[in-house]
Amino acid sequence: MAAVIGLGGFDLLNGYAATSWLTALEAIVMAIVVSALVKAFKHNDQPRNIIIIGILAGLTKIVTSYLTGVVEALMVGSVFKAAVVGAFLSLPATVINSIATAIIVPVLYFILRPLFRRFTN
Repeated sequence: MAAVIGLGGFDLLNGYAATSWLTALEAIVMAIVVSALVKAFKHNDQPRNIIIIGILAGLTKIVTSYLTGVVEALMVGSVFKAAVVGAFLSLPATVINSIATAIIVPVLYFILRPLFRRFTN
């Protein structure tokens, strides 16, 4: 919910109102995927599970960014084929960010886990 409010609010206030719903939808999809994975792993935060969640979250971001790119291109009048190609060509930055996130988030999680446990127990 925080991501939807923060990212969607930023878009609304900074000239991206027409596509803020796509940003909010991306955040919702990410929250659903990560939440489902955490539940599937029964809240077991062993390293293997956290790494899998990080990788799948990165892949989810790549897919949602691609689909968002297609929709945005279609919204401005591009033909479908051009929208698909354009969205694909804009993926390198998303892929780099997703790989970095899949590495950094698990590392930070394990560094900060003792603090999480201290405040939740």
